[in-house]
Amino acid sequence: MDGENGQLHIFFFPYLAHGHIIPMTDMARLFVARGVRATIVTTPLNSLFISKAIAKRKTDPDNRINIKTIKFSSAEAGLPEGCERADSIPSPALAIDFFKATEMLQEPLEQLLLEENPNCLIADVFYPWANDSAAKFGIPRIVFHGTGFFSLCAAECINLYEPYKKVSSESEPFVIPNLPGDIKMTSMLLADFVKSDGETDVKKLWREAKESEEASYGVIVNSFKELEQAYVDHYCKAFGRKAWHIGPVSLLNRDNVEKVERGEEAAIDEHECFKWLDSKKPNSVVYVCFGSIADFTETQLKEIAIGLEASGQNFIWVVKRSKNEIQDKEEWLPEGFEKRTKGRGLLIRGWAPQLLILDHESVGGFVTHCGWNSTLEAVCAGVPMVTWPLSADQFYNERLVTQVLKIGVAVGVKKWVRVVGDSIKWEAVEKTVSRIMVGEEAEEMRNRSKKLACLARQAMEEGGSSYSDLNALIEELG
Repeated sequence: MDGENGQLHIFFFPYLAHGHIIPMTDMARLFVARGVRATIVTTPLNSLFISKAIAKRKTDPDNRINIKTIKFSSAEAGLPEGCERADSIPSPALAIDFFKATEMLQEPLEQLLLEENPNCLIADVFYPWANDSAAKFGIPRIVFHGTGFFSLCAAECINLYEPYKKVSSESEPFVIPNLPGDIKMTSMLLADFVKSDGETDVKKLWREAKESEEASYGVIVNSFKELEQAYVDHYCKAFGRKAWHIGPVSLLNRDNVEKVERGEEAAIDEHECFKWLDSKKPNSVVYVCFGSIADFTETQLKEIAIGLEASGQNFIWVVKRSKNEIQDKEEWLPEGFEKRTKGRGLLIRGWAPQLLILDHESVGGFVTHCGWNSTLEAVCAGVPMVTWPLSADQFYNERLVTQVLKIGVAVGVKKWVRVVGDSIKWEAVEKTVSRIMVGEEAEEMRNRSKKLACLARQAMEEGGSSYSDLNALIEELG
């Protein structure tokens, strides 16, 4: 315990990407609601975005979250000034430079650990050196992954057993060995660095991350037991890891203000968005969003537009244009598209208040890249999914949604592509959107989704599985 009233003090150190910062900020709020003192460590530009999300709670003395900033050495790493978050990396070729820049955060973090003397460091998996930093001050380091148990287990099994080496072609399916559920994949859906024999920069980072996870005090996971029970057990028993499931943390955001303040400034007025959604029947709108990193070509955007129009469904489509293209050039939209879909379609160019939209009763489906936050938010909203993974853990999350939970259908992506989307034709968009929105199959998926949404809420309530796991962790650290 630290000296301040014997109160447990935890440092939260998220990786510099929306998909890591947002859940870890929610997580810090979850801890302070139990009387823990929390400090979030981040860089100056990201601190603005975090302080907005927690501003509402600053007035409550019991719910104070401190934010400490440390300098991010963009220029020294060969990055443009102000490039402090993954979505601001100008080119995929600079991603490894961004990782290297994060290594320079070690010294300033340790300076803060010395000054603040916390009891525990919860640091993102992409800071493998955080174990050493915590050890210097004799405190435990807990790893935060930003994904669920299913994908942690699947990735570990593929790493251990290398099933991709036992098939005759990249497109031949294999069953992931020693993973419950008879889950099939192909090696085309695996990242190049996973399959490469030599040690690339990226492979080195993943190896170091894995080693630091194994040597850490344990792992904290934004998930709940009832969603992936078999994989919670498998992760802890088969791999001998210590883990706590404390989610879904997004359920902390109960009122509309909290939902809107989470993340960037929304590109649409919440009242305008609500008014549009209120005018639609329950379960009649499909929400289309691919996260903050994915980047589609004009050709692919046009296919999505044609597919959405052909589906005949109401839709909200969040479009993130390429950083390298002029924002107001919109040749990618089919001629007359907005006119023909007026009243039926709503385009949001930029950041959308996703929680607010998914939780609205008129939304009945979600076309998603299967990032873990988006997947979990859809589960909490009881909304079936069209899965359109691109990279990272997204192909594993797709398997969980379509093969295990059976609350979604795959659009048909055949290849791991990092950032720029695979070429999916409009017919596949039309077909899969219709499958999750109308008919008996859609109804069955929606019913399963709604049951999971109830279980998610129960997990977070007093006495629930996630509530109890968080209590157990706080007690252990205390």
